[in-house]
Amino acid sequence: MADEEQQVSIKVWDGPVRVVHWAMVLLFVVQVVSGKMGGDMMPLHVFSGYAMIVLVVFRLIWGFVGSTHARFASFIAGPAATLRFARRLFSRQAVPQVGHNPLGGWSVIAMLLSLALQVASGLFANDGAAVEGPLASLVSFEVSTVLSEFHRWNLKLLLVLSAIHVGAVFFHLFVKRDNVLGAMFTGVRRVPPSVVRERRVALRDSPRRRAASREAESAYFPGPWRGVWVLAVTLALVYLLVR
Repeated sequence: MADEEQQVSIKVWDGPVRVVHWAMVLLFVVQVVSGKMGGDMMPLHVFSGYAMIVLVVFRLIWGFVGSTHARFASFIAGPAATLRFARRLFSRQAVPQVGHNPLGGWSVIAMLLSLALQVASGLFANDGAAVEGPLASLVSFEVSTVLSEFHRWNLKLLLVLSAIHVGAVFFHLFVKRDNVLGAMFTGVRRVPPSVVRERRVALRDSPRRRAASREAESAYFPGPWRGVWVLAVTLALVYLLVR
């Protein structure tokens, strides 16, 4: 990473992405603690689960209609590109990214998918006592029990994914000198000027060189009302689902 005076500030993460990210972190902690304690904590577990559904659905929708770097299309790379980036990650050839790098992009997808499966299974699960999900009555007790077991198993997967995510953040912070953590608070990243250039189109028969970042020089950020109506749609969908 270039020296601080050679870097430029660029807005990357919009408000909805940052708010949803930290709200998910908080709710995940609440979910884990309340689920482990059980008993009188189960109502909190249930209602925080509803809130997590809202966040997951919102983020999935925002991945298609949000700002440039929030959209899945901006950070989902193919297997070959992901493998190339992984090979360069521990060398000076690694190309800095304004948004998610290929590995980080797939990490986001894995986390969202696992969270979606967790909240979905929770809707049909039971705790073996007095608490069950709002949709548990729609399936047999055997199916509800299977989904309850999946709910517990998937939590372990979520904890592993979370540990990998946190480890990657600290790796970038202390090894790559890339403060991705601060950017998730401020929405702004400090990057070398070359990172925000568009990728140059090279001739097919030209020698392979270190590719510039594929990030565009400017990014699109929708107005606040788009976030409001996406939240309204999300709340309506979740209400209809769990009422």
